Amino acid sequence: MTEGLLIFGGTRGTGFQVARLLREQGDAVTVLVREESDASELEGIGATVVRGNALDKTAVNTAFASGQFRAAINTLGGKRGELPRPDIEGTRQITEAAIQAGVRRVIMVTAIGAGDSQSAVAPKVLEVLGAVLEMKTQAERILQDSGLDYTILRPGGMTNDPASGTAIKTEDHNSMGVINRADLAALVVDCIDDETTCAKIFHTVDPAITREAPLQRGENLPKERSQ
Repeated sequence: MTEGLLIFGGTRGTGFQVARLLREQGDAVTVLVREESDASELEGIGATVVRGNALDKTAVNTAFASGQFRAAINTLGGKRGELPRPDIEGTRQITEAAIQAGVRRVIMVTAIGAGDSQSAVAPKVLEVLGAVLEMKTQAERILQDSGLDYTILRPGGMTNDPASGTAIKTEDHNSMGVINRADLAALVVDCIDDETTCAKIFHTVDPAITREAPLQRGENLPKERSQ
């Protein structure tokens, strides 16, 4: 049986873009989707949908047991004001289930400003998103301490513009910038089978996008925001 990819956080944003790219290159893709979420776009690209919540240990174990996977991809995030956010507990469930299932490779998307990268963001970012960034910091630590073959990608500001193809990943944890979700997804996909990215944290930015994210400019966060 060909090993597929298992995605958590794949109904929208970066996770959906990852699923789309993987399907376009012929990979089998399974996505854990909450009961109330619309999975029609995932089904439309040929992804397998498993219903359940990433905060639920049984649901996450069921997702891992639904196929043979060479990697799990964690793009869990929350809409602004959504509680509870799945960053910490969702990552814990995914990490423990991956170990139990023997899936060694886990790739996670967090954010610039998490972990050792607070100096890369403006004070307004920490003022508005400080609590979220702390959750993502804790999520990173859970994965780092797991013993799994992890890669963590930290985007800065994100847009829904079409892919530019000029985005990069860098180990410079002082870097900050904007990236299109479609380009971030491509960087995630590139890391899956690249062993040189294991046990590393990358900042992901697009040097061709010269404008700063609103919070980085000191402005308020737009009303609608998702990972």
